[in-house]
Amino acid sequence: MYTKNTSGFTLIEVMVVVVILGILAALVVPKIMENPDIARRAKVKQDIRALDTALKLYKLDNYVYPNTDQGLEALVMKSSVPPEARQWRRGGYIDNVPLDAWGFPYNYLSPGVHGDFDLYSLGADGQADGIDANADIGNWHLK
Repeated sequence: MYTKNTSGFTLIEVMVVVVILGILAALVVPKIMENPDIARRAKVKQDIRALDTALKLYKLDNYVYPNTDQGLEALVMKSSVPPEARQWRRGGYIDNVPLDAWGFPYNYLSPGVHGDFDLYSLGADGQADGIDANADIGNWHLK
């Protein structure tokens, strides 16, 4: 004797799940799409903190921060620009110098206007000053 053992979902159950997912997507997607600038600014702040730490390690080894001419590249490879980094750490302090979240290089000034060094992104427009997504983000803002 053959018994029909059915298992699975009915068309109604599947449709209910699809409708629920559609409603959730309609509520969640707009919230996510409003926040890419917040995510980009968070990435820049994290990069600045990481570069700040690498610069402090460089100073611990070499007694000074790299100057503006040496730039952030002095964290990746030993600079030939004076002053010489006599205790430069073999392998460097970072693997590479990242770009900011908008694809621009980070700006570095040593000695800085706001402290021993200024490390900053010019924001989405790549221009000084600005508001919202175009606002500058610097290491002095994170203290």
